[in-house]
Amino acid sequence: MHWVYGRCVMSGRAGKTRNIFLVWLIWPLITLGIYHLVWYYKVNREARDFDQRIEVNPVLALLAITVGWLVIVPPFVSVYNTGLRIARMQQSAGMQRNCNPWIGLILSIVAGLYSLYYQNELNQIWARYQIPEEGEQVPLAA
Repeated sequence: MHWVYGRCVMSGRAGKTRNIFLVWLIWPLITLGIYHLVWYYKVNREARDFDQRIEVNPVLALLAITVGWLVIVPPFVSVYNTGLRIARMQQSAGMQRNCNPWIGLILSIVAGLYSLYYQNELNQIWARYQIPEEGEQVPLAA
């Protein structure tokens, strides 16, 4: 949050624009799945850093999709909630909420395609800000 012309303006830190196919297939294959875990952590951290009103602990989100498989349900809840966070980010950027967490949840069952879908939705947010540098302060709409 900062002041411009005597009024308070909300701002947040921009995330990184990533190639959706590299995120979904190439880097996870090369790193034997480690990249996917790093990506998932970073996406949730970017949501928290972009809009301070979005409450998420990236470590807990990551634990839900790893250790959570022991209980079966937590990974699905985490993937769904990440979709909600991305939709909230779109709203905060002044965009329509296009990210559908149900689509992300279904795609998580189909070859892990949710990472491709979610990264595409995130890239649209960063494109709205003309592809800022990662960590750059950007204004929030609401």
